[in-house]
Amino acid sequence: MTVRLRTWILLGAVVAVVLAVVTLVWFQPQKLFYDSRVDEALPTVAADAPSPSAAAPGAPVAPAGPVDLATGTFVSREHETVGTARLVQLPDGQVVVRLEGFETSNGPALFVYLSRNPAGGEEAAFDDEAVDLGALKGNIGDQNYAVPEGVDAAGYTSVVIWCDRFDAAFGAADLMPATAA
Repeated sequence: MTVRLRTWILLGAVVAVVLAVVTLVWFQPQKLFYDSRVDEALPTVAADAPSPSAAAPGAPVAPAGPVDLATGTFVSREHETVGTARLVQLPDGQVVVRLEGFETSNGPALFVYLSRNPAGGEEAAFDDEAVDLGALKGNIGDQNYAVPEGVDAAGYTSVVIWCDRFDAAFGAADLMPATAA
C-alpha cells in the first residue's frame, strides 16, 4: 500500500509542476508585478534626407517639423489603458504612430496595430484588417512605431494595443484627423 501511495503522490507532484510551468510560460502572470518603461523622443528628419534649400525650384517644400495627421485618446478594453495616440508625418515623409502619456498593464505578446475597427467596436474585429506595427516596447511611456512604407495610415480608424496570445484588445484609441491650424 505504501508504494502505491508514493506513486500517486509522485504523479500528483509531477502534474502540479507541469501545470505551474505551463502557467508561467503561457499566461506570464509575473508580468503583472513589474512595468517596462520606455521614453523615446519623437524622431527627427533622417540624417541623409535632403535639406529644403537643396530642393529643385518649384518642387513642393517639406514641412520644417513633424505634422500631426490624426490623434486619439486611449479607452480601456480588457485592461486599463490611458494616453494619447498620434499619427505623425516626419519632414522626410515617414509616418509614425506615437504613444504619449501611455500606460497599460504589462502582458504577454502585446503588439501595436493600426486597425479599421473603431475603438469601441467589436473586439474580434480589431485584428481583421490591421497593420502590425510591432511588439509593444513598454507598457508605460512615450514610444514610436514606424508605419510601413506603402501603407496609407489615414485609411485606418484606430490604434490598438493587442494581446496576440489571448486575442484581446488591452486598449484602443480612435484616430481623429488633425485640423489645420
